[in-house]
Amino acid sequence: MKKSLALLLVLVMALSLVVGCAQQTPAPAPAPTETPAPAPEKVKVGMVTDSGTIDDKSFNQGTWEGILKYKSDKNTIEEKYLQPTGEQPTDYVNAINDLVDTGYNIIVTPGFKFETAVNEAATTHADTTFVLIDGSTHNGDFNFVKHDNVVSVFFNEHEAGFLAGIASALSTKSGKLGFVGGMEIPPVQRFGWGFKAGVAYANKTLGTKAEIVDYLYQGTFNDVPAGQTLAAGMYNKGVDIIFHAAGGVGVGVFNEAKQRAEKGEKVFVVGVDVDQYAAGEISNGSSVTLTSAMKRIDVAAYNYIDAKINGTFPGGEIITLTLADNGVGLPEKNPNLTDDTIAKVEAAKQEILSGKITVPGTQEALDAFLK
Repeated sequence: MKKSLALLLVLVMALSLVVGCAQQTPAPAPAPTETPAPAPEKVKVGMVTDSGTIDDKSFNQGTWEGILKYKSDKNTIEEKYLQPTGEQPTDYVNAINDLVDTGYNIIVTPGFKFETAVNEAATTHADTTFVLIDGSTHNGDFNFVKHDNVVSVFFNEHEAGFLAGIASALSTKSGKLGFVGGMEIPPVQRFGWGFKAGVAYANKTLGTKAEIVDYLYQGTFNDVPAGQTLAAGMYNKGVDIIFHAAGGVGVGVFNEAKQRAEKGEKVFVVGVDVDQYAAGEISNGSSVTLTSAMKRIDVAAYNYIDAKINGTFPGGEIITLTLADNGVGLPEKNPNLTDDTIAKVEAAKQEILSGKITVPGTQEALDAFLK
């Protein structure tokens, strides 16, 4: 009995020790809650508009659409545009300064009118990146000034003009074509030289007999009534397709074409810079826009924003976007072109890409091409 009682006491004491130890073991600490990482700060991309508004169906709108597409695709930028109070270099510089002062460190400027303004701003704001579309920085003497925070982007407008010329020669019913330019500056000239070459190519190789009976420069990019007057004179001569490379002057060309189309007249306009099909729409839902000789300013804005954000920005360089870069061309959809015309234009495009055709981009090259 004494042994059994001693054994029982030992067991009770051992059990008490086990229970006591168990009671003293602290409960595991709760897992720490993870604080979500803050969203990366968005890059602020600003734009200053050239002549006209952001919805001008031309240079401003095309550039802005490139910025908006980048935002939609990447969701890494915060965007804003400013419309200057005027069109002098000081007006552009003031708008740029306003953007910089509010933290915008990539600024896109569309058009040659920004050349001296960006040249000044690039020096003042060395930590700001500039994408200058269709222009290069200079002091007013047209001698290029290199800035490591600026890329200057140009285009082979003559290649787009060439394709538009072929499409026009294949589409005209009267055999008479017209050209209305704005200011006689290199980009507009290249559109015109390419257009002439495209018409000549179609006449020589595709059996057309088209003639450019009027080839005029109005002298500005904003005189809408003058554009309508010039277009009326051409249509009255029997021209049925006018290629405009004239900005706001081209709005007047469209106005005249649409008024005539509303009355049943078969006249067309070749748009410029962006797809201007919508600019030519009339009340029945059709459009007087035959096609458009496009400069992919949206691609330029998109690509060089991306280059800056990803550390590949070609600062200080002058870059020319070509047909091979998808920098120029005709729209993907051309409701007023026949399937046969589209096929022939595409065949010519492939000959340019292969090097079989070299589109003239100067008056001298055009003269040689036409021989």
